[in-house]
Amino acid sequence: MAHNTGEPTEFAGADDQNSTTGIDRRTVLASGAAVLGGSALAGCIGGGDGSGQGETTNIAIVSSPAGFDDNAFNDLALEGLQTAQEEYDIEINQVEETEQAQYQSTQAELAQSGEYDLIVLVSYNHTEALTQNAVDYPDQNWMLINDHVDEPNVAGYTWANHEMSYLAGVLAGTMTTEELEHEGNSTNPDAAQVGFVGGEDGSLINAFEEAYKAGAQWVNEDVEINVGYIGNYTDTSSAADIASSQYDDGADIVYHAAAAAGRGVFEAAQDNSRLAIGVDADQSQTLPDFQDVILGSAVKYINEGTREVASAVAEGNFDEVAGANTLGLEEEAVDCVIGQAFEGQLPDAVQQNLDDAKQGITEGDIEVPCTAAGCN
Repeated sequence: MAHNTGEPTEFAGADDQNSTTGIDRRTVLASGAAVLGGSALAGCIGGGDGSGQGETTNIAIVSSPAGFDDNAFNDLALEGLQTAQEEYDIEINQVEETEQAQYQSTQAELAQSGEYDLIVLVSYNHTEALTQNAVDYPDQNWMLINDHVDEPNVAGYTWANHEMSYLAGVLAGTMTTEELEHEGNSTNPDAAQVGFVGGEDGSLINAFEEAYKAGAQWVNEDVEINVGYIGNYTDTSSAADIASSQYDDGADIVYHAAAAAGRGVFEAAQDNSRLAIGVDADQSQTLPDFQDVILGSAVKYINEGTREVASAVAEGNFDEVAGANTLGLEEEAVDCVIGQAFEGQLPDAVQQNLDDAKQGITEGDIEVPCTAAGCN
């Protein structure tokens, strides 16, 4: 299915489309990771004066296997708690645990302490352990990111990873046949070829992959898509090797869904004078050393979700956020933003295709593969 092509024009940026909401989305995405860069805290972060119930709200947050300082997923989750902390008397215990085998005991120890009004678990990697712990500790309130456990004391928040990845595919599928050169990094418009590098090869990341491929093919049904998996979310060297192989094969643009390991994709893009698409946060801002190759980022406003749950707990209203919550394009909770170095350099076709895809998805005319929870 062919879509618009055109001459280069000034591109307003996805965050500008949300200006009526009063939220600078790009700033929201970048702020947490920028503050956290170089300071992976361990222990409590004290709150301000607060305006809640008059008592301190204690919140623990346990990382995904990627750990904090990932300039993406974990940092955004923490940033939302810190935003709530500006309004309420909240103390945050930041627990970095990168071994999934330890999640059962880590969760249980935090719950057993009886100290926490809320325990936030970053990533579906916590699901199996929480399935038991939510039952064993029924008086403990939990927030699980990117999955849900059907217990009354769990607020499950899943962002529409498939929808934002579809938009990443639209961006890549459009630009692989457009001529672009920026600081020595360029596309080859004579061939339609892009790549994808995933972290763990499982249901959740498969949804990123399948939706990305579908978005690219929606723009150009003849596009070739190379796919590779690292097997974890931390190995930047393997990520760089996989991406380099895809660039060598002819890919112009590689999208990663690999958390902290995704840095390796950006390194490979620089080494091969090609381009890449980031994930979760606007990585052209959270990883400014790579802004010359980050064409855009598929983003989700995780920080808005953790802020919402933390605020509800501080106000004694956990029941209002408990249950399964899925947030996507319709809720303006996911998007695809253009990298800050490329604003004003991309053709009209990019924004037109992104707008058409968003409208098609929200109105039901485009069926995105998989679901927010993954591919089953």
